[in-house]
Amino acid sequence: MEEQIAELASQIAALEAANAVGNTVFAETYYYLTIPLMILIHVGFLAYEMGATRQKNVLTSGVKNILAFAFLVPTFYYFGWFVYWAFPTGIDFSAGAMGISGWDYAMDVANPAGAVMGPNLADNATGVFWGAFTLFAATTASIMSGAVIERIRLFGFCILAIVLGSFAWVVGAAWGWHADGWLVTKFGYHDFGAAGVVHTVAGFFALGVLINLGPRLGKYNSDGSANNLAGHNMPLTMIGLMTIIVGFWGFLMACLIFPGEAWSWSATEFTTIYGTPMTLSALTFNILMGFAGGIIGAWFITRDPFWMMSGALGGIISCAAGLDVYWPPMAFVIAMIGGCIMPYAARVIEKMGIDDAVGAVTVHGVLGVWGVLAVGIFAAGYPATQGEGVALTNFTGQLIGAGVMVSLGFFPGYILSLLLRMFGLLRVGRTAELVGLDRTKVPASAYPEGIAPSPAYDAH
Repeated sequence: MEEQIAELASQIAALEAANAVGNTVFAETYYYLTIPLMILIHVGFLAYEMGATRQKNVLTSGVKNILAFAFLVPTFYYFGWFVYWAFPTGIDFSAGAMGISGWDYAMDVANPAGAVMGPNLADNATGVFWGAFTLFAATTASIMSGAVIERIRLFGFCILAIVLGSFAWVVGAAWGWHADGWLVTKFGYHDFGAAGVVHTVAGFFALGVLINLGPRLGKYNSDGSANNLAGHNMPLTMIGLMTIIVGFWGFLMACLIFPGEAWSWSATEFTTIYGTPMTLSALTFNILMGFAGGIIGAWFITRDPFWMMSGALGGIISCAAGLDVYWPPMAFVIAMIGGCIMPYAARVIEKMGIDDAVGAVTVHGVLGVWGVLAVGIFAAGYPATQGEGVALTNFTGQLIGAGVMVSLGFFPGYILSLLLRMFGLLRVGRTAELVGLDRTKVPASAYPEGIAPSPAYDAH
């Protein structure tokens, strides 16, 4: 009898070990697949910006976006990942992951191959989870990239992209997108889909840069009225926006914590990054509702195809912070409100003399704030993180969080771009801007066989 019990126990242990291996491999595959999906965000931003650019600057816009992506990978590896784990409770280098210091985590856990310069076969998750965060970082740089097209220096842009992608937004993530973040534990801040920590930070960072960068030549008349400097290819812009939406599925997939891993709160179900329950089913309902609501809201206000497609992105951002808790019809209404807000906000920004070429400040900054506040209005009372006696979501906490994210974006963007302007590293010269950056900075031609210039190209 004892032998049979021992044999049964051995079989159970073997099954448990096999199940653990299967879970680990599936978790690794899950995050691995989010990465190419998120790269589609950058494919979309590339097409979006190049279509929104006039013919003389098309390749420069593309090169700028690719360089931002490339620089963010090593800089996020060397210090961005460390910032996330070292700063959750404030400016505190001793508060790291799993009870060890942030620096030790960065050197020993986040970089497990560092000691032997080879693969760590015992670690199936850290690399792909780091990869997902790296793509979040690159997204922030791409958000800023569209706002500053046609007049920024490549060197200055790369410096700005590194600071935004590997520092500014990461501090926001440590404070408000981490189960131990002080905004979460003290104020009940909730931001499941990163409306604040990614979109608000990036949108207001772009605003700070735009103030110092100034408008494109020909954007404003002497009486202060604005001209429409139309891009050369609206269909390409619309395809780019739709591709960003495809990539957003990967972005939001990666906002879930896969069950059963060592850094998971549940052995049986997905959770948010705060440890609260979540399912892919709920995510699907609300992404699609946000997509539709944003388009319809923008369509009510304007018949402009650009803003209607931007409404798809703006709608998802509007309900991103509460995608895990909203009833689907509520997500639709919140997204629709965001789509209606968007064109009005863009006009206000333009009247202020801010030349945001693709509406990034509006779509990501303004609607990111709306998305954060919407949780406080429509979803107050939910536990902000896992456990008993935790802070609950509330409007005051969301308002404080929105203010923190605006500050983390705007002030670094403004101060750093001001310094770059003082040293002549922010904006290209007048002649280069008039002739076109493709000819003077790349140098190459996007259309060597020639296409008929648009009226906007002729005029400017």
